[in-house]
Amino acid sequence: MDILENIPLAPFTTIGIGGPARWFVEATSEEEIVEATDWARVRGHPLFVLGGGSNLLVSDSGFDGLVLRVGLRGTEAVEADSGSGRPDELGKRVYKVYAGEDWDGFVERTAQDNCAGVECLAGIPGTVGGTPVQNVGAYGQEVASAIERVRAFDLEDQAFVEFAASECGFAYRHSRFNSEDHNRFIVTRVDFRLTADGEPTLRYADLLRAVHENQSGGGQPSLAEVAAIVRRVRESKGMLLVEGDPDCRSAGSFFKNPVVTKEQLKRIAASSEKGPPRFPAGVGAENVGRVKVPAAWLIEQSGFAKGYTLGAAGVSPRHTLALINKGGASATEVLALASSIADAVEDRFGIRLAMEPVLVGFQRQE
Repeated sequence: MDILENIPLAPFTTIGIGGPARWFVEATSEEEIVEATDWARVRGHPLFVLGGGSNLLVSDSGFDGLVLRVGLRGTEAVEADSGSGRPDELGKRVYKVYAGEDWDGFVERTAQDNCAGVECLAGIPGTVGGTPVQNVGAYGQEVASAIERVRAFDLEDQAFVEFAASECGFAYRHSRFNSEDHNRFIVTRVDFRLTADGEPTLRYADLLRAVHENQSGGGQPSLAEVAAIVRRVRESKGMLLVEGDPDCRSAGSFFKNPVVTKEQLKRIAASSEKGPPRFPAGVGAENVGRVKVPAAWLIEQSGFAKGYTLGAAGVSPRHTLALINKGGASATEVLALASSIADAVEDRFGIRLAMEPVLVGFQRQE
């Protein structure tokens, strides 16, 4: 295992920003993960685990520690145990996917296999290992609904552990891995339980509209067709990685859609000529009586239109939630723009938008 020094991190991120890692290593096996983390622990160096770099903003000074890039590869598909007698096992297929696998590549494989459960998550950049951490979701689906088990290395106990989905603390953009157990576990494999020959999830308005526009013959689209339509929708919003497209130099959605109470919704509506769009907040006792309001709508109502710029950073001309690197932008410029947006939304609506990307190498780690 080669420990490299002073490796620039910008090329490993989708936004193309970031200074160097003091030390850098790519682990391609669980044994190498143990070896690399032990190397950092014995020397007292901070550790950061890097996946696909799609939900990340690295400071201009870089990271003064060891950056461990997870490069474990491999996917195994097995039929669920039909002999268990459980009706929920019928027609299920389990995919055991190592953390370094490309997420969109995995989605495409499941769509071609005609296994439903993640088709609406096509086109999302990054690796499989990052999906349970953020509980990645889009167009009416979240990985939480498809995950059966997560295998990870426990940095505290120096042992590999496995969590059932019910033990992962999944909620909107939330899991135990990015909250109470932040920086404790390194995900090495995720097991997904999908439905063979299942129907696509079609309940999100934008996706339903796009499917209708793309289905000339009518009828139910296949999973592969839905995945392809999702990619086209994402590309139209600058949210699909396309070589040479400057609007793609982003960290994805920079702000989370806030979940608000009925009282907060009334205040938001009273502060605008037209009430905001709203969506179900999701399942769970914490979401009773709450709704989700699009952060993009709040941002636009607060004076930040698509294409707004601040130095070399800007709001994507195709999607208000994406803050882009227009060319040579610094992390400082991106955070200044993000703070200006969050301040304006808070001043107008009394809600502080939460950032989605992980901040690395800053004095205050997020």
